[in-house]
Amino acid sequence: MPASSIRARVRAEMIDEIKAVARRHLATDGANLSLRGVARDMGMVSSAIYRYFPSRDELLTALIIEAYDALGAAVETADAGADRRDLRGRWHAACRAARDWALRHPAEYALLYGSPVPGYTAPDDTIGPAQRPPTTLVAILRDGLAASLLTAPPGGELPEPVRADLAELADVLAPGLPEALLARGMAGWTQLFGLINFELFGRLNRAVSHRDEYFDHQTALMADLIGLPGPT
Repeated sequence: MPASSIRARVRAEMIDEIKAVARRHLATDGANLSLRGVARDMGMVSSAIYRYFPSRDELLTALIIEAYDALGAAVETADAGADRRDLRGRWHAACRAARDWALRHPAEYALLYGSPVPGYTAPDDTIGPAQRPPTTLVAILRDGLAASLLTAPPGGELPEPVRADLAELADVLAPGLPEALLARGMAGWTQLFGLINFELFGRLNRAVSHRDEYFDHQTALMADLIGLPGPT
């Protein structure tokens, strides 16, 4: 094996180990990452870690992209396993997958949807991975329209400034998708992450005991708002 290939493999393995240690720090310290702390846990001098991640922000970005991709893959896989014509079933599968991933990876979820990290601004590299989960919902809406299983609500229900914003968003995510339908889909998607946040960050404690049933009930209400039919 060429020396360059060996160096590349060793570098990739070192980057993976740094990210693994950083994820453990997320679980104990939140997003208050310290490259020095990560280096110390790895038995490295602090200057050595800068060869792999020149700044804390670059390490945070790598963790954020990895987490978005993992969440996106979980949601996409769940949707792909559902009957294509069962729009409501696809919605429930995608929502449950997002919640299950969050409950299994609370520190990574908090990095994505918790409090903003002071002093950190996410670069454009994170946009594509961040769009993977909502793109799955948009695909459900688009497929429903194409198969005449879903009817768009009247466009007049939107204030003009909101319609204009959603028209721009639709051009990016799903050209041709009616703005009023996208608005309802976005309401469902943001409500989904509100549900997950309330559960993960303790807002349902002493209020809701049967979390699975409550989650399914709430996501069913969201499906009603969007207008998603059951299996045909």
